Amino acid sequence: MPAKYHFIAGLPRAGSTLLSAILRQNPRFQAGMSSPVGAFVNAILAQVSAGAEFATQVDASQRKDLLSGLFDSYYKRDQDKGVIFDTNRMWCARMPLLMDLFPDAKVIACVRNVAWVMDSLERKFRSNPYENTRLFGANTARSSVYQRLELLAQHDQMVGHAWAALREAFYGEHAKSLLVIDYDLLAKAPHKVIELVYQFIGEPLFAHDFESLEYDAPDFDAQLGVPGLHKIRPKVELQERRTIIPPDLFDKYSQMTFWSDTSGSAANVIAPKPASKENAS
Repeated sequence: MPAKYHFIAGLPRAGSTLLSAILRQNPRFQAGMSSPVGAFVNAILAQVSAGAEFATQVDASQRKDLLSGLFDSYYKRDQDKGVIFDTNRMWCARMPLLMDLFPDAKVIACVRNVAWVMDSLERKFRSNPYENTRLFGANTARSSVYQRLELLAQHDQMVGHAWAALREAFYGEHAKSLLVIDYDLLAKAPHKVIELVYQFIGEPLFAHDFESLEYDAPDFDAQLGVPGLHKIRPKVELQERRTIIPPDLFDKYSQMTFWSDTSGSAANVIAPKPASKENAS
């Protein structure tokens, strides 16, 4: 029987790698950090869409076959698994495509108070002062915390793009296939959250070990200039700390947290009330 496809998306620094590290403990599941499949999808569509040289030679049915075959080819070595989770922050902006390719697929979006997302990225930047991380472009874009966070929040950048894609999916026509998981709850009560994830995807519950996780991608993180970006601590727990970003920036980005209010959305949400500045990980 062919493997089922589900997708992990959401905000950066919000638990997608942690969730994958948990799910991959199940021998029936394949999950990991962001894959290149999303980029492959965009590249193929660019070659066959209006204005492209080969657009008139590839109809809609063929495009669907190409993309379906892309997933099967990339995950050919994992076809013995029952369930494959592909991770990419762009999937929330591709819900119509995913639901047409895989009608039974679910999208799990990991979220976090955006202020804490920014705080986490800023900490990663400051932890390696001798490296010009690829999170930013020109030196002028990294000269102060105000410029760094403003850049990240733009809609074509790491945080802004993921946030906009999530908001699109949250209020879109396929929102019922979306599950939003807040990082704080996942870290505080992994047993309860993972049980709800299994219910959402319709799979039998597996006994996970939340104190002996393993996941790291040192080569990938090194080429980004952000060592440890995808390294997971063995134990799932919420570690409290104070923010290192200025109070005005923390307040500004906290206001971007919209998923606690489900009015106008059919999305499924696992999230607490908005966190205070003393709550973090």
